[in-house]
Amino acid sequence: MPWHARLQLDYRRDADRTVLHHAHEGPLRVLKSLYPEGHAICHNVLVHPPAGLVGGDRLDIDIRLQSGTHALISTPGATRFYRSEGELAQQHVRVQLETGARLEWVPLETIAYPDCIAHNHWSATLAPGAECLGWDVCALGLPGAGQPFERGTLTQHLGIPGLWREEATIDAADTRLLQSPLGLGGQRCMGTLWLASGSPLERPRREALLEAVRATLEGAPEGVQVAATCPNPQMLVVRGLAPLVEPLATVFQRAWAVLRTQAWGLPNTPPRIWRV
Repeated sequence: MPWHARLQLDYRRDADRTVLHHAHEGPLRVLKSLYPEGHAICHNVLVHPPAGLVGGDRLDIDIRLQSGTHALISTPGATRFYRSEGELAQQHVRVQLETGARLEWVPLETIAYPDCIAHNHWSATLAPGAECLGWDVCALGLPGAGQPFERGTLTQHLGIPGLWREEATIDAADTRLLQSPLGLGGQRCMGTLWLASGSPLERPRREALLEAVRATLEGAPEGVQVAATCPNPQMLVVRGLAPLVEPLATVFQRAWAVLRTQAWGLPNTPPRIWRV
């Protein structure tokens, strides 16, 4: 029987503290709030006990950050889209950031298993002064287990209405997309990292952030193709390709650390779950 799970996260300001109020339906949970950086930043880990999605499953995650709050959200493991007998498996994440709110969306990777039929959707709206630092990393197949992505489809959507939109359908049968140097070039892990603002970033700040990130990317491991750009005055975007998840994740974690320090004056305090 397919699972349809929902999770609502509502971050509110209580004096100098960011507090989480949440509700859930089905097998989707949030672990207790942690404050490794003090009361202003609330760290949470989202848990999906079934550990993956099969055909017919759907996860809906709605996140709201009220004015002046700051949350960091991660996951303890990969989001797995398993083999399907013909039905679609879906994950939808919708984010709303009010004035001055900050969100760090840093889950572990998504894995598209052979024969999956999957849709992975992430969207956000940002009020003036709100900022979001996040990423999406996706692996096609299980190369380490000898299970290449030879059949199946994955539709990816990342977007901030009126500001930024990335959408693609990756079909295992589309060898031109998968193998061409104008496509994935034979790589099987792809990722996008972004810093988005609800207000235009002043040009000196934007250029300083871009320079800092590009300096970090120069030390990317062998085999990782990665580059950074500012597609509009409110965005900084890093895109990468790699043969495996681990080297690309390492690059993105370094870029995340640089951006939260340069953009927000915060130390490199990675989520505890990254060190487990």
